[in-house]
Amino acid sequence: MNKSITSFSGEYSWLSNFYPCRIVYEDYTYQSVEHAFQASKSVFDSDRYKISDSNLTAGQVKKLGRTFQLRPDWEEVKLRIMMELLLIKFAWGTDLAKKLLATDNAELVEGNHWHDYFWGICNNKGENKLGKMLMQVRNVLACMIP
Repeated sequence: MNKSITSFSGEYSWLSNFYPCRIVYEDYTYQSVEHAFQASKSVFDSDRYKISDSNLTAGQVKKLGRTFQLRPDWEEVKLRIMMELLLIKFAWGTDLAKKLLATDNAELVEGNHWHDYFWGICNNKGENKLGKMLMQVRNVLACMIP
């Protein structure tokens, strides 16, 4: 990889899970990947409904998600759910899919200052799960090019 995108803000804000986009997941419609992801944590359908039927920002939803009673299998399913949501966001043929493909072979790094060492990288430390998953989605899309 010859280029790195190290922040999902500004010119690359569309890579962020907070980026506004319509996500239909498990019979609910959400305003962003973050909305759908936080809703998916809960054991209660009422929490999913509350998030889907709200005007809350992605940041507000993230805070709300911290108060949910987590589904018992959350640690086992969270990566699969994130991948499903990213595949919805970057569905083949959409403008977002075209933008992701246009990043070519750039390394995608969810650089942050809020100490998220799982989904991103902070102070040169972290697993960058989100960046790696976005690169996987890009590879899937690239395989679909006729």
